[in-house]
Amino acid sequence: MNTSTPLNSEETHLDASVNEAVTPDIETSFNTDAQIESTLDTSLAEASAEVTDIETAESALDAVAAIVPDSTADQIINLLEIGGPVVWVLTVFSVFALSLILLKFWQLSVANIGAKRKTLKAIDAWNRGKTSDAINALNYSSQSLPKMIGVAMRGMKSQGDTPKLREELGRLASMEMENLRAYLRPLEVIANLSPLLGLLGTVLGMIVAFQQMEMAGNQVDPSVLSGGIWQALLTTAAGLTVAIPVFMAHSILERKTERIGHDMENLMTCVFTRNCLDESCACNIPETVKETEEAWDKNGAAIHAA
Repeated sequence: MNTSTPLNSEETHLDASVNEAVTPDIETSFNTDAQIESTLDTSLAEASAEVTDIETAESALDAVAAIVPDSTADQIINLLEIGGPVVWVLTVFSVFALSLILLKFWQLSVANIGAKRKTLKAIDAWNRGKTSDAINALNYSSQSLPKMIGVAMRGMKSQGDTPKLREELGRLASMEMENLRAYLRPLEVIANLSPLLGLLGTVLGMIVAFQQMEMAGNQVDPSVLSGGIWQALLTTAAGLTVAIPVFMAHSILERKTERIGHDMENLMTCVFTRNCLDESCACNIPETVKETEEAWDKNGAAIHAA
């Protein structure tokens, strides 16, 4: 009896079952791998497109930055770095000078507002014999001009015209003027020193430029020399930029101080010459007061109209 046929039939049936079970899994695995590869290719393509877009945007920004100039702050910082220590010193000078100028303008403005008008009215009352009214009009004033004239009136009332009183008033007036002249000297120093510092920076820059020219030997690049020269001249320009406004402000402030001193001397003389009321006398105050009041009225009307 032949038993091989049933066995072969069973083996064939088993092989067919195994093939049927494994083949779908293999095909599914191949399909999954294909999908993963497709997804990876798509992701890589998208990433490459994004990188390309970023590079394009950066190129556009670089092009715009090359066309549009830097901001003012960046330009100033760049100039400070190019100018070196001299420009930094000049920058400190400019900030210090600006602070002093603002302080002095405020001080002299406070000292001048209404001071001459108030003093002229008091002098007018003093010349008319209204001594108490004149003194009371100037009492408790913190401004230099009315304060000094009030002191002179009180001294004249208590002891008359004496050399001792004149000496004391001269001392007090000198102290007031010294207070008004405070901080003018530093402005003058800055105005005189700034161009010299700028010139020093230019000389040092030219020395560096010619040293670079010597080191280059026969292969001299004109752009290197010209760049060194303009960087050196930058300090001179900075020095003049600081010096010119400071000099102008110093002249204006000095003139304001001198005007206060002149008014103080003139009106103090009027206190001592209270009986000099003829038309030829410089202490003929009533007309001056009238003109001053008219000028104030005109200025007030103009300001109101504006």
